[in-house]
Amino acid sequence: MSKRVRPGYYRQDINKTKWEVPERYRDLRQVGTGAYGTVCSAVDNRTGSKVAIKKLYRPFQSELFAKRAYRELRLLKHMKHENVIGLLDVFTADLSLDAFNDFYLVMPFMGTDLGKLMKIQRLSEEKIQYLVYQMLKGLKYIHSAGIIHRDLKPGNLAINQDCELKILDFGLARQADSEMTGYVVTRWYRAPEVILSWMHYTQTVDIWSVGCIMAEMLQGKPVFKGSDHLDQLNEIMKITGTPTQEFVTKLDSEDARRYIKGLPKIEKKDLQKVFSTTNPQAVSVLDRMLLLDPESRATAAEALALPYFTEFREPEEETEAQLYDHSLDNADLPLSQWKRHTFTEILTFKPVVSESKETPL
Repeated sequence: MSKRVRPGYYRQDINKTKWEVPERYRDLRQVGTGAYGTVCSAVDNRTGSKVAIKKLYRPFQSELFAKRAYRELRLLKHMKHENVIGLLDVFTADLSLDAFNDFYLVMPFMGTDLGKLMKIQRLSEEKIQYLVYQMLKGLKYIHSAGIIHRDLKPGNLAINQDCELKILDFGLARQADSEMTGYVVTRWYRAPEVILSWMHYTQTVDIWSVGCIMAEMLQGKPVFKGSDHLDQLNEIMKITGTPTQEFVTKLDSEDARRYIKGLPKIEKKDLQKVFSTTNPQAVSVLDRMLLLDPESRATAAEALALPYFTEFREPEEETEAQLYDHSLDNADLPLSQWKRHTFTEILTFKPVVSESKETPL
């Protein structure tokens, strides 16, 4: 016998799974599916705006899944910035902790992402300026919370029809090494120290990714397109040159030090010559981002102050976040505890009213 639907909710089958959602969300349509869940667009009858609802796939099937689900919910709750995806609502149709098995995350519906946008149009200089400015504003906020994105790529940058950008999937990108082998698009945007696990990495891994994305927007094609991780490194070094002796001494890995010492020496290329038809101010931005040594790269805050962004700059919007508390994220807890913590986070969620101006597409 199928269980009764919670009062005020209704049940609908989406892609062979049962969705139970509040009456206020109507016109559910699947727009995406992945390893961890399914996303539907819906209309929020209270605000008239279009939203995205994500149902996580069996969030409590294991401690690992439960920890990931809890972390995603906590991170989304923490984020309150116009260039970072945040939470409009979170709900469960399960009435008690004992019955708690599923929950749904409601976020602004954006319409497309930068990867899709670049496939269909060559972006104007003004659009590139505005999009990169928004990426950096979002990163300044995320980094100030003590979070590193780790997996910034065009597909993780959601864009609406007004060219407004939000960063998705921050802080969740802790993929296993198996996902880093072979011909993976994600790797094209990853900093060299991440690809080869050279050293403990810092927030500037995300700045490297912004440099790769910006260069691709300017050129109309990916800038470092390696077929495996060593090929990726070779592609990078054709531009950056081989590492300096000073940089090699910073590497944690003896294998990495030995490998790099054995490479034929390549001189750093002058980016103004590589991007000879590009606005020199744009190339100056790339010059501060696409550096092998993470300590030499600009921070998000430093990059925002570069002349290229002057015409869009509104420093009062370049806000910082409260520090995110990682203490529970890294704990090893039994499944029942993760469930309890997640249930509590759902019950204590307070929606932000002002977010409802999102794209009525």
